[in-house]
Amino acid sequence: MLRLIKQCASSCLFAILQCGSVPALAETLNVAVASNFVAAMQRIEEAFEGNSEHEVRLIRGSSGKHYAQIRNGAPFDIFLSADQLRPRRLVEEGIAKESDLTTYAQGQLALWSRQNDVQLGREYLLNTSNYGVIAIANPRLAPYGQAATEVFSHLGLESQLSQRLVMGENIAQAFQFAFSGNADIGLIAYSQAISPNMRGMGSVWLVPSELHLPIKQDMVILSDSSAALEFAAFMKSDTVRDILLTSGYLLPDGAP
Repeated sequence: MLRLIKQCASSCLFAILQCGSVPALAETLNVAVASNFVAAMQRIEEAFEGNSEHEVRLIRGSSGKHYAQIRNGAPFDIFLSADQLRPRRLVEEGIAKESDLTTYAQGQLALWSRQNDVQLGREYLLNTSNYGVIAIANPRLAPYGQAATEVFSHLGLESQLSQRLVMGENIAQAFQFAFSGNADIGLIAYSQAISPNMRGMGSVWLVPSELHLPIKQDMVILSDSSAALEFAAFMKSDTVRDILLTSGYLLPDGAP
């Protein structure tokens, strides 16, 4: 009996020592990401998972929709918004902490046509006989939609285009309207126009930044898991910096 007890004790000690040498359990991060950032985020996800035991689950949608879901208790660990307003509200409402809020990228707006070799630009947009329906994201839900309305205001086109707009719930849907032909042109995220599966397709004009306010995109941490902190740190790495610059974004400070 004594021998059996010693054997059990020895086995338990071995198991404890083994557990002590095993790294922390891998976690699955629920990351709510704005529609415009999905393509870049998929590259970031691959790079992060290649250097971490943690996994990432992407939940895509408009920034406004994600904000509402988070307020209603959605179990997200990270929120990558397309604006600064909604992450800031989460801090003000006590759902997130000020110290967990940061700007991760600056977006760029583009005018896009599915037709190749169209000379898009300011003059093209001003001459409304060039097109019929124009697609934008809903400005109440999506910052790129708000930026589109600022462009119209700057160019004095609000009244002329008010009856020609088709609005997507998010920038991905706005792009789909233009891509499918339900709209003649679309004001979309530049990142969409230059994504790998779209290169060589259609015509694009990078809208000058002076025509709209900067599209600064903020990230906020929503849980205190070690995986969330590790991911937030990774978002400031050189790897992510390179992905941003090759995906149609500016760096957080606006630098090219």
